[in-house]
Amino acid sequence: MQRLETLTAWLAATLPGRAFELAPASADASFRRYFRVTFADGAPSRIVMDAPPAHEDCRPWLHAGTLFRAAGAHVPEVLAQDLEQGFLLLSDLGSTTYLSALKAQDDAPRAAHLYADALGTLAAMQAASRPGVLPEYDRALLTRELMLFPEWYVARHKGVTLSEREQATLQAAFERILAVNLAEPQVFVHRDFHSRNLMLLEPGDGLGPNPGVIDFQDAVYGPISYDLVSLFKDAYLRWDEEFTLDLLIRYWETAKKLGLPVRAQFADFHHDYEWMGVQRHLKVLGIFARLYHRDGKDGYLADMPLVMDYLRRACKRWRDLGPLLKLLDRLEPEATRVGYTF
Repeated sequence: MQRLETLTAWLAATLPGRAFELAPASADASFRRYFRVTFADGAPSRIVMDAPPAHEDCRPWLHAGTLFRAAGAHVPEVLAQDLEQGFLLLSDLGSTTYLSALKAQDDAPRAAHLYADALGTLAAMQAASRPGVLPEYDRALLTRELMLFPEWYVARHKGVTLSEREQATLQAAFERILAVNLAEPQVFVHRDFHSRNLMLLEPGDGLGPNPGVIDFQDAVYGPISYDLVSLFKDAYLRWDEEFTLDLLIRYWETAKKLGLPVRAQFADFHHDYEWMGVQRHLKVLGIFARLYHRDGKDGYLADMPLVMDYLRRACKRWRDLGPLLKLLDRLEPEATRVGYTF
């Protein structure tokens, strides 16, 4: 309550003489909160980000936003800031996410159009890439993410203690995954480029072209397939593989024409994409388990089966991931699986 009072006082000082109301806009998996600021005079609404400095740092968000805006991505405009208190006043990109829009209507042509818009934005961001301006998505970071799986998903969520042999199997799988990930060409990576972080902007709302892009504070310089995995193997939205494969091929063809550093052969590019997906799925399962057991956020439990399904499908597809698939079978015997589609 005290934090909200401090935020309200900051807004009153930032917007002198203007009557406004605050309402929750959204929250994410971190300590950040977002509020929508509406005005009595009918002026366009704003969003205020509350990022407690003890837990969050606004500077990576500001830095990545500057880079992505310069590349042509539609990111929120920063109207006022107080880094010491952790407050940012931003333009409002609306309240309709790709997730809510796509779930509301089962319209494949409409979905293809929205994803084409998203891929156009992603390609623009990637085309602006250069080393040395964002943190490296290096071996250490990729490994820390993978280790969330044994720590939080296996041990804490499933309550399983791996034998020495199983630990060795998992570590060997991690090494194979990392070898593929680290060999990929590198670009700017949003790192959570999916349906909850893409905003649907209607032509008549005056906000500009689709999509609005948010939640980019964890952006890095890393594997070119990563954001494509986030987009097409979305933890919150399932599509037929035929649909996403068609979009992936179209992206690859366009990327080659734009001079982006994709593999010369689509089969090689798809291999990288699949193995990048395995890294992300293992990480996400660990994160969702941690959000539940450490942070008391149970909303992500319902999304775990889809993520595990993506992971198992990739492991079945690639022979070198067979040992990891056997370990997954041990963690979740077929008779106990709930929520999977085969």
